[in-house]
Amino acid sequence: MGLDMYLTRRIFVGANYDHTRTTGSINIEQSGKPMNIPLNKVSEIILDEGYWRKENHIHKWFVDNVQDGNDDCKDYYVSREKLKQLLDACLKVRDNHDLAEQLLPTKSGFFFGPTEYDESYFEGIDATIKIIEEAIKDETGDLYYFSSW
Repeated sequence: MGLDMYLTRRIFVGANYDHTRTTGSINIEQSGKPMNIPLNKVSEIILDEGYWRKENHIHKWFVDNVQDGNDDCKDYYVSREKLKQLLDACLKVRDNHDLAEQLLPTKSGFFFGPTEYDESYFEGIDATIKIIEEAIKDETGDLYYFSSW
């Protein structure tokens, strides 16, 4: 139990609509067994772009800057511009730890993790930089953030 945070990419395929003329096949095996997924029933593909655990300062940023202050565990669209703003804040904090409390303050909450500006906090900053840099490289699809606890 605790704060789990996800960044996903949703790619519209629309293979379930004839007018999209989507072609191809899906070949996936799970535990050595083929999964029979008919392409004509696929409307969307969801990819995991990032996962954080108890990085309450990153969660607070999303709540304040993407979710209009609503901390409600719902999916929220995140523009690439917003992600670039978070990336910029993370880079500044990585390069100057004294900016942490000002730019990416921690947030206490039910099982939200530690609120100290310690080694773990800055490891979360480094992980976030990697996640965002990778996510914004690809222009395909739309990005969404959600959390649960």
